[in-house]
Amino acid sequence: MKLIDELYELYRNKLTGDEEDIDMLAFAFLEEMNREDLLKIIQDLDKQELYDLMGLYLIESLKGKFAQDDFGARSVNSYPTRNIH
Repeated sequence: MKLIDELYELYRNKLTGDEEDIDMLAFAFLEEMNREDLLKIIQDLDKQELYDLMGLYLIESLKGKFAQDDFGARSVNSYPTRNIH
């Protein structure tokens, strides 16, 4: 994706490339974009890039949902309610 290549070239010598730097760069980029900017980027993607984008979104969103459910189920079972009074 051209956008990724451009961001990489701009910041490859300024950031370490660790997860924290990449998160910061991604969120800073998104902060500067509006809906129309993002839709234009999506519109310019080829079929494979669009599938990759949607695939990543689906995978990460589903992981988050399952993690929430799993955490909620474990926290309920792990910490039984006690009446302290």
